[in-house]
Amino acid sequence: MLLRADIKNFTLFSSASLEFSPNLNVFVGENSTGKTHLLKLIYSVLAVASEGGRKPNQPNPTKTLYQVQLAEKLINVFRPETLGRLARRKQGRERCDIALQFKEADLDIAFSFATQSKTEVAIDTLPRAWGDVAPAYFPTRELLTIYPNFVSVYEGHYLEFEETWRDTCALLGALVQKGPKEKRIRQLLQPLEEAMGGSIVLDRNGRFYLRTSEGRMEMPLVAEGLRKLGMLSRLIATGALLDKGYLFWDEPEANLNPRIVKKVAASILELSRSGIQVFIATHSLFLLRELEILSSELQYADVKTRFIGLQRNTDGVSVLQGDSIDDIGDISALDEELEQSERFLELGAS
Repeated sequence: MLLRADIKNFTLFSSASLEFSPNLNVFVGENSTGKTHLLKLIYSVLAVASEGGRKPNQPNPTKTLYQVQLAEKLINVFRPETLGRLARRKQGRERCDIALQFKEADLDIAFSFATQSKTEVAIDTLPRAWGDVAPAYFPTRELLTIYPNFVSVYEGHYLEFEETWRDTCALLGALVQKGPKEKRIRQLLQPLEEAMGGSIVLDRNGRFYLRTSEGRMEMPLVAEGLRKLGMLSRLIATGALLDKGYLFWDEPEANLNPRIVKKVAASILELSRSGIQVFIATHSLFLLRELEILSSELQYADVKTRFIGLQRNTDGVSVLQGDSIDDIGDISALDEELEQSERFLELGAS
């Protein structure tokens, strides 16, 4: 479980200290306020820890090994020309500092890199152990349609796609979970499969299909919004999102109609309640309202939600955070939706 992140001179952020909920964390802000940057930064660190932990007989982390792997991951996820491009350029500020603190202190890490850094980071606090769960990252685009052969092509050729796509495709191809956890998996899958009108299957030909009562439908023929639900249902079915781990979801509401957004909101809270630490980035008032409505229900009373509001200022982006949406100040994108609703009501009244 990630407790906090301290960031200095990273992309849009001069300085930020973020405290996280063990359940659900919601980054809110309009476009170009760094929501995705924060998701990718945290994901990259967690991915390096889990990749090291999956290798058999892997020795404990060393600075030499960690600084190479972490730098490579940041470059492959963000795709800058050099690592130093991720450091905020400001006169008198030549170094980016990142520190992540976990409930499991052995995973704590602090590192830095300079604006002139090309492919290396400096490890200031070295984790004493590798992570034991792989984080999942959902980009705004669905990945089921590009899955066939994507991982093998990605690893054999240079592609400009960010590495989160490769990582998530690898998770999508894992075997379906069997055994004592199947009952819980079915509980999580039921509302998603009702919304999709079927279940997601991976055929021997390496392609995903939506299986319905009328037969199988190729993924490119399925609505894009339903494909995003399909990604979520597949990772639940494989056990990647079940009782521990991390989910990063960039704009879960993208390309979804309000009816399906309600299903997504419920699934996010269910995952949070089951032990997954969830991080989402959004500027959707509808999704935020739905999360707030559902959180008031008794079954989600134990789900702790942390809201992190991002707003541009003269020195980059400022951060306001709290346990309520009211704690993060005014967000222009949300204010515009409210203002439009008021104008529409006034139009009807006239």
